[in-house]
Amino acid sequence: MTNKTTRLAATTLGLLAAAGALSLVTLADALGAGNASAGREKAKICRTCHGVDGVAKIPTAATIAGESELYLVKQLKAFRAGERKDPQMSIIAEKLSDEDIADLAAWFSSFKITVEVPE
Repeated sequence: MTNKTTRLAATTLGLLAAAGALSLVTLADALGAGNASAGREKAKICRTCHGVDGVAKIPTAATIAGESELYLVKQLKAFRAGERKDPQMSIIAEKLSDEDIADLAAWFSSFKITVEVPE
């Protein structure tokens, strides 16, 4: 390899490493940032539709128990931003801070779900 090729390869690897590190930081911000105990308290407002256990109580609500933390954060932020709309969730989500969203996602994602495959 020539010096120019070596420098280009090193620069490319450096940029890829930086991009990967940034992705991990962004993912870390979305995951693990929430406090499940705080989310448990904040989730009282969610009980009417999603239940104490995160299992939907009305046909138009989603079951969110055990759902991915990243997915929950993304969906709550989408409701808050108006990118996703629902008559009830849009009103609730617009009042949530990033910390509230992280805490709620940490709480509902902490539920353990088991699946039984039918025979």
